[in-house]
Amino acid sequence: MSQEIAVVGSPEFTTGFRLAGVREFENVPDDDKDEALDEAVERVLTDETIGIIVMHADDLQYLSRGVREDVETSVEPTVVTLGGGAGSGGLRDKIKRAIGIDLMEED
Repeated sequence: MSQEIAVVGSPEFTTGFRLAGVREFENVPDDDKDEALDEAVERVLTDETIGIIVMHADDLQYLSRGVREDVETSVEPTVVTLGGGAGSGGLRDKIKRAIGIDLMEED
């Protein structure tokens, strides 16, 4: 079972996670996102030690169609987006898809 958390994004975005103890990260400078972000995301998606990938929601627009589709459908690792327009519904759906049950299900 994959246990590491990886953070992908600008150095400003990854720094807080690194200070909190996240060891796996991919820094992608803002001026190089169009090309480098796809490569960084593909690297962490294929790393078998990674269980959760954290990205900024606004960075999804820079991904190519194929990589964005991989991110949106990935169960393991689970991709969590923060900031931007990402609401709790998106995270709830990803958790439900990853573990197979809805923890917030109402009776």
